[in-house]
Amino acid sequence: MEESSPAGMPRIDRPGISNRPAEEIEGMDDKGGSWGDYPLDDLLIRHESRTVHGVMRRIDQSSYIMDPEFQRDFIWPEDKQSKLIESVIMRIPLPVFYMAEDERGHMVVVDGLQRLSTFQRFIKNELKLKLADRNELNGKRFSDLPPKIQNRVEDCNLIFYIIDSKVPECARLDIFDRVNSGVPLTRQQMRNSLFMGRATRFLKEESRTPVFLNATGGSLNQAKMRDREFVNRFCAFQLLRVKDYRGDMDEFLAKCLRVMNQDDTPLDRLSAEFRRGLANNFRLFEGHAFRKHDKDQERRNVINASLWDVMSTGLSHYEESRVAANSERIRDAVYRLLNTEEFKTAITAGTNNILKVKTRFDLAATALQEAMA
Repeated sequence: MEESSPAGMPRIDRPGISNRPAEEIEGMDDKGGSWGDYPLDDLLIRHESRTVHGVMRRIDQSSYIMDPEFQRDFIWPEDKQSKLIESVIMRIPLPVFYMAEDERGHMVVVDGLQRLSTFQRFIKNELKLKLADRNELNGKRFSDLPPKIQNRVEDCNLIFYIIDSKVPECARLDIFDRVNSGVPLTRQQMRNSLFMGRATRFLKEESRTPVFLNATGGSLNQAKMRDREFVNRFCAFQLLRVKDYRGDMDEFLAKCLRVMNQDDTPLDRLSAEFRRGLANNFRLFEGHAFRKHDKDQERRNVINASLWDVMSTGLSHYEESRVAANSERIRDAVYRLLNTEEFKTAITAGTNNILKVKTRFDLAATALQEAMA
């Protein structure tokens, strides 16, 4: 995918890396559902017991997804890894592991990645034990241990709780959030591990382009994948359209990623539409793109996710030359829209509500169509 920027658009100094502090986000419902919303018998979580040897074999076969991008930097120090191996050798029971099953039957590690990574490193002789109080183990690799101790490690039983792929997406993410004992994750980080493939690569690539960084002002947190979440939102409303939205944004964004992971989904065309929408918005509103503001306003407000939804998709359908030719009419139409109470409410409060979503898309589409007439 070739990168491009509209004429006159300033470039970010370091493409792919935002050098501005991340801002707050408006117009975005970012909370999970109430646990009372889930039927008691429908969460479909099963448990299994597997040996370390069996788990390592599945990891080697790529049945277990071990390297979610958001967790790669969080590695235990070797003394902590060594303590885990010592616990196994001493037959001390380990905490349970949590996995999420995807539609292909692969297991995504929800909680326990560091422990599984430690077993993997040790059995592959990549970890030398640091146990100063145990001379018989200190400085030893797996291959240095007597067969009896090697067998004790490989035969250790691990208990897994597995979240079924049929569990509703919002419930899966809520469970994911509740049981994860490591660094707190955003819902987009969770989606990134559950749907790794063409879709997540697309989100990453598009969130690093100069046109995206300029249009968003570099204000979306990359570490928390807020930037990719905004790309995900565009793709969902562009591919699935508003009529497919059923009030659950988590499910909607996940459904989009499933579609994008299919080989017949034309991602090159989606990329071109996305970049055209960004370029058109920046050409019209520059640093105020996707932010509530008035004409001639100097102070920049925070980015608004709901305004992003309607404007990024809305202006993706018009060629840049046509937008340039009607720029004043479009700006006036958008400013009138932003001063309409019905539209302001639809992009500010309860934004995941079906009626609010339909309202803001209908009003924005009408305003743009009239401006282009």
